[in-house]
Amino acid sequence: MKRVAKIMTLLVAISAFWIGLLLQTSMVPRSYTWLLPLYFVLSLGCYGLLMVGVGLMQFRTCPQEAVLLQQDIVEAKGFLEQRGVHISSY
Repeated sequence: MKRVAKIMTLLVAISAFWIGLLLQTSMVPRSYTWLLPLYFVLSLGCYGLLMVGVGLMQFRTCPQEAVLLQQDIVEAKGFLEQRGVHISSY
């Protein structure tokens, strides 16, 4: 959570600085300044989608964890059958 707070603080600081420069240099007409928060939210959403895509592309498979998960499933089925719950495997 600390990393997210640092990133958000940095993004807000950079955005405030950038918006301040835009307004000082009159690169953006005053009538369009109300759109700047919308552009910020839109760009933040695009960044979030990009990070999700990168995370999915770099997703690692963990064969050891898959074996442990299968063992846990077998153990849970045995426990439930001892308690009288019948589980049919498909």
